[in-house]
Amino acid sequence: MWAVSTVTMLVLAGILPDFRIQSADGESATRITVAAAVGAGGFGLLSALVWPILVRAFLLVPALVLGLLVFFLNGSLLLVVLRFNPSGRGEVAPETAVVVAAVMSAVASATGAALAVRDDDAYRRRLYRLADRRRTGELGEGGSSTPGTVFLQLDGVGHDVLLDAVGRGLMPTVAAWLGSGETEGERGRDSGRGRDGEREAERAGRPTHRLTLWRTDWSSQTGASQLGILHGSNHDIPAFRWYEKESREVMVCNRPTSAAELQRRAIERTGDGGLLTLDGASRGNLFSGGADQLALVLSVAARRGKENRSRAGYFAYFSDPANAVRTAMSFVADVGREIGESTRARLRKQRPRVKRGGLYPFIRAFATVVERDVVVAAVIGDMLAGRAAVYADLVAYDEVAHHSGPYSRDAEKVLGRLDRSLALIAKVAEHAPRAYRIVVLSDHGQSPGETFRARYGLALGELVRAGCGLPVPRKARRTHSGAEARATVRAALHRPVEEGGEQHRPSRRRSEPIVLASGNLGLVSFPDVPHRMSREEIDERHPALLSTLANHPGIGFVLVRSERHGGLVLGAHGVEIPVDELEENPGPLADFGPAAAAAVRRTHSFPHAADIMVNSAYEPQDGEVLAFEEQIGSHGGLGGAQGEAFLLSPLDLSPPCAEGAELIGAEQVHRVLRRWLREAAGPQIPLPARRDQRAA
Repeated sequence: MWAVSTVTMLVLAGILPDFRIQSADGESATRITVAAAVGAGGFGLLSALVWPILVRAFLLVPALVLGLLVFFLNGSLLLVVLRFNPSGRGEVAPETAVVVAAVMSAVASATGAALAVRDDDAYRRRLYRLADRRRTGELGEGGSSTPGTVFLQLDGVGHDVLLDAVGRGLMPTVAAWLGSGETEGERGRDSGRGRDGEREAERAGRPTHRLTLWRTDWSSQTGASQLGILHGSNHDIPAFRWYEKESREVMVCNRPTSAAELQRRAIERTGDGGLLTLDGASRGNLFSGGADQLALVLSVAARRGKENRSRAGYFAYFSDPANAVRTAMSFVADVGREIGESTRARLRKQRPRVKRGGLYPFIRAFATVVERDVVVAAVIGDMLAGRAAVYADLVAYDEVAHHSGPYSRDAEKVLGRLDRSLALIAKVAEHAPRAYRIVVLSDHGQSPGETFRARYGLALGELVRAGCGLPVPRKARRTHSGAEARATVRAALHRPVEEGGEQHRPSRRRSEPIVLASGNLGLVSFPDVPHRMSREEIDERHPALLSTLANHPGIGFVLVRSERHGGLVLGAHGVEIPVDELEENPGPLADFGPAAAAAVRRTHSFPHAADIMVNSAYEPQDGEVLAFEEQIGSHGGLGGAQGEAFLLSPLDLSPPCAEGAELIGAEQVHRVLRRWLREAAGPQIPLPARRDQRAA
């Protein structure tokens, strides 16, 4: 590695006019080479010793700022080395020093990784350092005799999107696991074959994994799905954001304070700490799952001081200067890529299209580069440390699909990069001290379609105000995007994740409704009424409101509470069906699939269901919905691919459900994952929640 850095420095000195290496007493090639070697060695030593300290200090500033400072910090270290080089004196302009240091770090990183792959011990040492997860002697020399399990969540990747990507060769790793695109593995065949048998099966074209479709709840979004998967309960999660009358606050799944409270409620309801309570790790998730090892976990991001271990993942990754440079360069490249793609869409007058300017290119790059790199490095460290269970969320596809579309060229490229991450993790599993089973799953899909505003010229909130007889503002405010990456970025920036319009404050006209959007699901609440209003109460106060909503062509159906019928689904042309009769007569729910009735009935039972629950129209022929947010790929309600997630599991594990049965709801997925952990004689769950988890 030293030799590579020396050669790189010599080459750069010959190319760049502002960078010169000169021996103190002559110009001989030997002395110049010695000066370069000393300089390269000094730069490497200083980076190894000083860089981790600098990164630890700069964790006190925003994580994104740290990425931008990478170049300047490396350049400063190089200037120091050249100034005090005892074998000669080098000259370099400050701006050139930044370029030289970046190139040297990138070349060293690429070469080191390539060489380390051929040396198991070196590779293992490197990845231990990156993840900062040394656990000397815990596993013994032979490691654990039972396999561990890695759960990798591809946020927002629907079942059909995965199949399409496999069929088109965009995800060769997944295709190999499925046996060159097979969607159903041979149940039970090759059971117990271990790592060598899996590699043999892949080379022979036989499937090593099975692909299962699972249907989400009505609230088809990460908050509801991941809470159910990790903690076994997503009870009373009606949407991505909703208003709670008793506290007069809006709960938002990707707000740290809300995530902590939702996790506390789930633990209290189930009585156990979560899926990862014993020797588990949670990486890049909204919730901890009861794990001790945390990185980029939103439910602990609101904590202050030593209790907030979530940002430790940044230190574990950025403590290696080569990784810091590579990620920073990839970050800049992705920002440029997004600007280019959005400009291309605008010039081609592509429809549907939403605005992608402002800070969005940086938010996208954080999700597709920084979050991915940090989470993947953390997972690799967990595997080489031999942890029993790891759950990680990769949000890149979800963020891009919201703004570019779930079937866009841009989203397809992200799927390819995610597949390479899966391949890297699978390769590292061969070097781990224990066998690992890799389970890949998603939390929901995405449904395409233009926005409600784009089609009808007004937002849902304006339609509600019109139905209430209230004045409608001429220029409506933009709705907030529900993309999970935004809250992660704001947490990384050490800024509060409270969205201005989501913290209700008393106004002069408290009878005005609060309208919130979660994809193509809308929630209407009247804050001055302490209970959930009934259909009769709403009609008495606003006689035209419910009919205005139910008869609008962009609305699929409306759910309200009725004093006479309990729950009542309203559709166009005066259709009214009690929720208890939806199986026999689905009415306006007929196009939303066979599981829609049960999902609506369950949500109606939630204590915090809104006064009025509004689901957009759905067009089955093209699978499109109308988002109430500024998204052309959305999820959060019923309709289309957003409710069809996937579960990709090794054939070594028992089938997720019986032949011919359907896997419905995140809570049922939790039970499947729990069963698989038991099959490996891993964490025996449920376990009582620790006191600090209950207080999360």
